[in-house]
Amino acid sequence: MYGFDIVYDFEEGQFVNQEEYAYQRHMQSLYDDGIPTADRTGTGTRSIFGHQLKFDLSDNKFPLLTTKKIHFPSAAHELLWFISGNTNIKYLQDNKVRIWDEWADERGDLGPVYGHQWRGFDAHNYHGEESDGIDQLQNAIDLLNNDPDSRRIIVSAWNPNQLDQMALVPCHAFFQFKSYLIDGERHLHCHMYQRSADWFLGVPFNIASYALLTHMIAKITNHKASQLVMSFGDTHLYNNHDTQALTQLSRPPYSFPTIKIHGDQKTIDDFVFENFEVIDYNHHNTIKGKVSV
Repeated sequence: MYGFDIVYDFEEGQFVNQEEYAYQRHMQSLYDDGIPTADRTGTGTRSIFGHQLKFDLSDNKFPLLTTKKIHFPSAAHELLWFISGNTNIKYLQDNKVRIWDEWADERGDLGPVYGHQWRGFDAHNYHGEESDGIDQLQNAIDLLNNDPDSRRIIVSAWNPNQLDQMALVPCHAFFQFKSYLIDGERHLHCHMYQRSADWFLGVPFNIASYALLTHMIAKITNHKASQLVMSFGDTHLYNNHDTQALTQLSRPPYSFPTIKIHGDQKTIDDFVFENFEVIDYNHHNTIKGKVSV
């Protein structure tokens, strides 16, 4: 199945980095058994519907994939941009992040995409003005602080009222936090649902983004980050990523790095990129692939 020998750590009694192996196993399944499927972009994919990954976030673990280099600054800046509620790409471009360029209009606007829905759900002024919509992200933080056993700690980017105004409708559409009290300490879990998952290009960034978000939310709500669960609808490998996928499948994973968040943040809006330090990130070389628009 793989082009490398799976490494078993006899001292630990497990395979090295089982979580990234799970990502690779599904990539192999897409390559071998995915159903040929037409798609919106015209590129064509091999698709499998329904899959789940789980990542341990305890002790500051950070699931930044190692079988190719993941550009952490792009993932972190995009997340900070979502959190700000901004929907114009100027902040991203100022920080040399180009992943949204293809979808922006001539003013750099994208319509009411992720950040708008997270911080101003259903508001109609999404060009940077103060929003009168629902701040779902702050509501989730307030529940974690004041009613941590709630089963309603949910943020949705999928807003049917505004889908037709978005340059690209949400792929990662919905996430939920769950808090558990264990031995006197609060432990935070995050479960994200993604309707459409580009397994080679997009998913590695989605993993990093939601892991980082969970660590950030844990810090400001006096929790310990515990687990990230990611459930996927349409998982797919684009036809023009076959060579890249085989290269990635030939590489054994390394152990994941850890994340340190510097500073004394009190609110979700207090974080800046310079607060984040990824420690001991050992990785294989970058593998480039074309984005299907």
